[in-house]
Amino acid sequence: MRTELILSTYNSVRPLLLCLASVARQDVRPHSICVADDGSGPETAAAVAAFAARHPEVPVRHVWHEDRGFEKNVILNRAIASSEADFLVFIDGDVLIHPCFVARHLELARPRRFCTGSLIRLDAEATASVTEEMVAAGLVFERAWLRENRAIDRIGTWLKTMPFPKPVMNFLEVTSPVQKALCGANASAFREDILRINGYDEGIKYGGGDKEFGARLINSGVEGRHVRFTAPLVHLDHPRGYADPERIRRHKAMIAEIRKSGRFWTPDGIAKRNAP
Repeated sequence: MRTELILSTYNSVRPLLLCLASVARQDVRPHSICVADDGSGPETAAAVAAFAARHPEVPVRHVWHEDRGFEKNVILNRAIASSEADFLVFIDGDVLIHPCFVARHLELARPRRFCTGSLIRLDAEATASVTEEMVAAGLVFERAWLRENRAIDRIGTWLKTMPFPKPVMNFLEVTSPVQKALCGANASAFREDILRINGYDEGIKYGGGDKEFGARLINSGVEGRHVRFTAPLVHLDHPRGYADPERIRRHKAMIAEIRKSGRFWTPDGIAKRNAP
């Protein structure tokens, strides 16, 4: 089973380099890495090329399109369509993944199942203090550092730091009464299952594209499985000037409709056509 890690980015070179530093520390490496670039400038291409040169053990490809505003779903579909892997793991380029992250997604990989986790969020001050050396040393995943930097704000966040042995954390995952809503910054699925629903809906810009994608996977018979306590990642703070509250409201209504209807194919996905 070939695995590809797909990470999305847009004009955020420093977070991308920190993210890639965490990818390089994985206990189990993916067979390839795809940087799905939503129209970044040449600095991002240079950063990806430099990382690839330093890590020839893992093939890295850079999938790019011109900047037309927030079109993350479009570039993700291009990455999915061009991938040669069987199993895809999705993250954003502004997260730091724990060394066990890819291994845990692979451990739970099953056809007709997607896995999804959650985030430990850093504020702006903590984000500014993170260095590649800290990521390489694993400091950013240590409970004491996260607590000192205000990232552990409730018991749920504390549990994301894996305070108990893995069997206990696994039990908490499967018994936690949390909706199986897909988080695009921490997710995985078989490519065949993604193609069956025609990938992401490209008509959705910022606000709920990952949730809509997950709802259609569930409608197609793919079961959701949480990894919120056993596949930790740390999210770097950043501004969201592209957020549109009215568009987010419309997308929430769309997702609710999809959950009720049972529809799983989008005509505005990888293939531009109605359901076969």
